[in-house]
Amino acid sequence: MTGERGLHGAYLRKDLIERLGRYRVDADIQRGVLRRLWPGVLVDASRFLDPRTRAAAALLSHGSRSVIAGATATGLHGCTAIECADTHIAVPYGHPSRSRDGLAVHNCPLPPDDVIDIDGLRVLTLDRVISDLLCTARPRDAIAATDQALACQPDERRAAFRARVGQRLADRRDPRGTKRGARLLGLASGRAESPPESWLLLEVVDLGYPVPEANWELRAPDGVLLYRLDLAWPEQRIVVEYNGYAVHVDREAEDECRAEDLRRRGWIVIVATKDDLRDNTRLALVLRQSFRRRGHRWSDEIRDSP
Repeated sequence: MTGERGLHGAYLRKDLIERLGRYRVDADIQRGVLRRLWPGVLVDASRFLDPRTRAAAALLSHGSRSVIAGATATGLHGCTAIECADTHIAVPYGHPSRSRDGLAVHNCPLPPDDVIDIDGLRVLTLDRVISDLLCTARPRDAIAATDQALACQPDERRAAFRARVGQRLADRRDPRGTKRGARLLGLASGRAESPPESWLLLEVVDLGYPVPEANWELRAPDGVLLYRLDLAWPEQRIVVEYNGYAVHVDREAEDECRAEDLRRRGWIVIVATKDDLRDNTRLALVLRQSFRRRGHRWSDEIRDSP
């Protein structure tokens, strides 16, 4: 908005009226310069879909004690694994609030040490928001966000970050979801290179198979790196390679050469696609056949394939 700077292009309507007058504000709305987002909040029309603008608007509408939370917070921390159109904020217990279209409001404890500033926005710390998601989000979203959060940490700090999240789970006032959260935290490695790779790991483990190595490095006898394998069981020489369309389009010949070279080296290569993440029937069957070929002894944890 010309001549006025809001928080990432978000404004309280009453503040704008006080500064500019009702006529000017109403005129800018009529001209499409400003748009109403939530009651009492206006945003620059050109930034209506900008995540930071919407986050700022959510904070303005709920006062100084509100904090960006959930998938919105992970996005501000640079972890974009969860696609979510809603803006998520947290407010303390007893704070009058309610969710609206496009705005999800959560009531929870908000100790000062759990809040940091990102670009002028009050945001939950990454370890706090990951611990929350591990207990409350869809398992696929939770493990993908955790993988990204671990990947964001320098190697020397990754173990400490995992420990902090684990301690938060152990200390969580509400125990619901904490066992599931601890399991997902244990599965996340920080080595997955895309959310579907995280989802695929969770899929094969939920089918009852041993936890695979994510992006395992296959090296030649002289130590030269040959390939990074998406999900590998090195002892059984079985690998699941995820072929997402965006990355592998026009690479069919290259991918087949890689797979054939792995087969010559004694590996069983299973190619998974997004269809296998929608319906795991084929994946379950091929995995079972592959482990049988390697003489795997079945436990009751491995579900029978159709």
